[in-house]
Amino acid sequence: MVVKNQIKLIKSLQQKKYRIQHGMFVAEGIKTVQELLDSSIKTERIFTTDLSAFTAKKDLIEQISESALKQMSGLKNPNTVLGLFHIPKREIPKSTDWVVALDDVRDPGNLGTIIRLCDWYGIKHLVCSENTVDCYNPKVLQATMGSIARVNVHYTNLKDYLEATDLPKFGAFMDGMSVLTEKLPESGILVMGNEANGISKKIEDKISSKITIPQFGKKTAESLNVATATAILLNEIRRRKFD
Repeated sequence: MVVKNQIKLIKSLQQKKYRIQHGMFVAEGIKTVQELLDSSIKTERIFTTDLSAFTAKKDLIEQISESALKQMSGLKNPNTVLGLFHIPKREIPKSTDWVVALDDVRDPGNLGTIIRLCDWYGIKHLVCSENTVDCYNPKVLQATMGSIARVNVHYTNLKDYLEATDLPKFGAFMDGMSVLTEKLPESGILVMGNEANGISKKIEDKISSKITIPQFGKKTAESLNVATATAILLNEIRRRKFD
């Protein structure tokens, strides 16, 4: 039986300060919860209205009523299961592949989509500035569609990180060299900027090469959404493996 203290804790984890305080986050929905259960992320507890909807150790699962799920859920229409997980502690490793780095990306949907893109293109590590939206934000988790279980997301001082690595750093700019003709190495860091302001000056100073996606339509069109731009650039990076 779910008690008031459990509901209070779970509801509090909708806010970043309480996720940090307790070292836990909440994920909802069958697909996302199952992906996390199958990952190395530690599970604290699973609450569900349907025990047959997914697979997990019996001692981790608690069957609850739909009304109890609604009380603890952050969704208007809760989806069968809610999981309580521990935030993993990770150190940024030295990479021999490509890494994506985000300079203050603020929109949860954009971050969630970028995490999915990293999963799709086999990017294991996503490095975020300290002001980038929290990857355990419920809206971000929903947008990842379970890919959060397979992409290692790190938060750090991005300027210090870029200074400390020997990998070549490619930044997305409106006035960069066309990515279609730029020579891309086997490994590197792809830096993407803030939705409104792009890459900040302090990060721009650390960029080895400025790249852009050439525009074929009318010049009156707005710049690309950061997640859309990330998709195009990652596709171009991975395509070079087949050249």
